[in-house]
Amino acid sequence: MCDGVTQGEAGMELSLPSREVIALSTAVALSHNMFDAALMLGICDKIVPGLMMGALRFGHLPTIFVPGGPMVSGISNKQKADVRQRYAEGKASREELLESEMKSYHSPGTCTFYGTANTNQLLMEVMGLHLPGASFVNPIHRCAMP
Repeated sequence: MCDGVTQGEAGMELSLPSREVIALSTAVALSHNMFDAALMLGICDKIVPGLMMGALRFGHLPTIFVPGGPMVSGISNKQKADVRQRYAEGKASREELLESEMKSYHSPGTCTFYGTANTNQLLMEVMGLHLPGASFVNPIHRCAMP
């Protein structure tokens, strides 16, 4: 569950409990005693901690996390701020605001601000749990790498 998607919506209070659901689901999936190791794929701010908690609850499998990397911003932070300010002043329509938001968050990867998801990626790599050197490689550029 992504906080950014659920903010202001019914069910937004379930964001933190969703981490526990992810952790328990991960532990249950790993408990089948048929794996030699685990590869975790996740990027959002509740998913990565949930996967890590689940792997730790199960406890005895070598586990590595592969990050999604940060998405490329479709428009500059200045442009985003301008539209948001104009909307707050009543000078931009809701359609303009939504169009700006869709251009801002338009590709694979973590949100384009220094929030929890990007912090998670950094900390997981520093702790040696991520594929080394992969936390801040954009997913689109990663696909183009030889």
